[in-house]
Amino acid sequence: MTGGTVRAEIHVRPGASATTVGGEYGGALVVRVVEPPEGGRATDAALDAVAEALDLPRRSVALVRGALSRRKLIEITPGGDGTAPVRTALDGLRDRTA
Repeated sequence: MTGGTVRAEIHVRPGASATTVGGEYGGALVVRVVEPPEGGRATDAALDAVAEALDLPRRSVALVRGALSRRKLIEITPGGDGTAPVRTALDGLRDRTA
């Protein structure tokens, strides 16, 4: 964590039947996306899905590393309410089966 941001690992599963966020795989939050992995489409869709699941604007979720990997490190900048609500929401999403 740096300043007012939260870093989290996500495990992206492209080509799913529906876009969902929930569950855990190897300590990472699972993000299933309909888009294929070609051209970064799955990565973009995963970042969109995480932002939507956390009820944040898309600009608040950024890729730190893992553009070509299923396992990615993202950075979330929550804004006014601080990092605690984001951490709580991420924990809730990990506990949820999508």
